[in-house]
Amino acid sequence: MSDTTLTSRERTLIRNEFMVRFAQAPRLENGILVKRWATGLNKGQPKPGAVIQGMLDRGLLELRDDGAHWLRARFTEAGLAALRHMAEDPRALPPGEYQHVLEDLGGAQLADHNSPPPALSGSRPVA
Repeated sequence: MSDTTLTSRERTLIRNEFMVRFAQAPRLENGILVKRWATGLNKGQPKPGAVIQGMLDRGLLELRDDGAHWLRARFTEAGLAALRHMAEDPRALPPGEYQHVLEDLGGAQLADHNSPPPALSGSRPVA
């Protein structure tokens, strides 16, 4: 698998993290929330799930610790490239549900799946 190909679990995570909730569209620059260990030897250390850890290991995400309670995993350039590759398939990120993500990617052309196809030569519009 190339670094610009996301696994099905990674695609599912991205769809779940960036879906619109309570009329709020999450932005890519906000990243994905990552928990910290609350107790034990690892108290305060990042506690990423298996999918996020895999994306961190592949260099698609990076953790930035700003001292807040929650950490945020943000997309690297390689991660944004993988996300753009994912966005090329309208089934992976349906424009009706993920238009905000497509706009964040700067891919207006990626998001333009609702426009009518160009007319075929010799065809005429239906009135």
